[in-house]
Amino acid sequence: MNPSIGNIPFIYYFIFLWALLWKGLALWRAARGEQKFWFIALLSLNTLGVLEIIFLLRFAKNRLTVDQIQDWFKKLKR
Repeated sequence: MNPSIGNIPFIYYFIFLWALLWKGLALWRAARGEQKFWFIALLSLNTLGVLEIIFLLRFAKNRLTVDQIQDWFKKLKR
């Protein structure tokens, strides 16, 4: 079986979008907060969103709250 774009399972697309969403948000917050070390680490390491979420919830200058995340998901469901 030769893998091709048409044969990629849906879960790979979901994982890609999940990681892209968190990476983009984390990079944006790191750049806006002038956190150069975190920006470089987040840009160069691919952790499928884990490091990005930890950064956003714990180390970002303007921390993300769980309530904000829940509000975003509620908006997406509409």
